[in-house]
Amino acid sequence: METSLHRELKKLYAASPDAIEVAESNYRIDAIDRSGALVEIQHAGLGILRRKILSLLEDGHRIRIVKPWIERKTIETYDKKSGELLRKRKSPKSQRPIQFFGELIHFTQVFPHPRLSIEILSVECVERRIDTPRKGRRKQYKSLDVALAQTPDPKTATQLRTTKDLWKLMGRPKLPKTFDTMEIAQAIGEPRWLAQQIAYVLSRCGATEQHSKRGNAIVYHRAA
Repeated sequence: METSLHRELKKLYAASPDAIEVAESNYRIDAIDRSGALVEIQHAGLGILRRKILSLLEDGHRIRIVKPWIERKTIETYDKKSGELLRKRKSPKSQRPIQFFGELIHFTQVFPHPRLSIEILSVECVERRIDTPRKGRRKQYKSLDVALAQTPDPKTATQLRTTKDLWKLMGRPKLPKTFDTMEIAQAIGEPRWLAQQIAYVLSRCGATEQHSKRGNAIVYHRAA
């Protein structure tokens, strides 16, 4: 089921109401912007879009993938019968742009491409739930909808177009000429598992090349 978040972002990016949910190259496109680029709003994983985006690029289209990245979320839980608001709280979970490398793992066959841009749009949203306490159920609620708490400015989105933008997404860390994932982790102040994801994406996207090995660790250097 489509969320309010998805509908609101389609309206935000579309050139007009007629430019929403448009058929193009045998696909249903979320929106077309004022420049004529195809816009896909993707809250789920990028891997689901891989085949569709490759096909559209082969047909010569310009594409913007907009990834809503939830910085803050308010959770409202309602009673199932009365509809009364039972509780309201801030979610302890938040997403940081550097974690987007985990999404790119399944998209390295597509990115980078000269007619493709990926935009990480930080948003604040409200999730509405129904309280459904039952024994043996892991989730004690049913999610009804997710909506924007306030309208974001597309100009503030983090833009990914080339491999140079991947280094910006990392915060332009200071790395030695050759480095492994441990040195990446230390440079960005993140756990090694995230550094391993980053190293994989950088390598597959052509931002780095394998230089040598240090024991079992692959040593990389920046691609020319």
